[in-house]
Amino acid sequence: MNKITKLEDIEAWQDARIMAKTVYGITEPWKDFSLKDQMRRAAISVMSNIAEGYARGGNKEFVHFMFISKASASELQSHLYLPSDLSYISQDNFKTAYEQLDKVQRKLSAFIKVLRNNAINSITL
Repeated sequence: MNKITKLEDIEAWQDARIMAKTVYGITEPWKDFSLKDQMRRAAISVMSNIAEGYARGGNKEFVHFMFISKASASELQSHLYLPSDLSYISQDNFKTAYEQLDKVQRKLSAFIKVLRNNAINSITL
């Protein structure tokens, strides 16, 4: 197991980065700039709040930002339904993005539990 020594060691952040790339890819051809922008901002928020929480240095604040990140992931899951309903994305793209978001949320939930029980500098992955 490795100790978390930098942001990139956090698996939830790694998965959020992949998910953001997926969102950018599926929204690229859209002409609906408002929805495209909203979804992209939510995707960025997931990984950015993990980074901001990590940078705060304390577990209480880190947990707070993990919850914000998790909420942004839920927001993005909800946003996925509209482009699916409007046939902007295929069911395969919907499923891929939704499952990636679910994975990020599960990792965030698990990480929150670890943060609540351990000092950030003693966490190992």
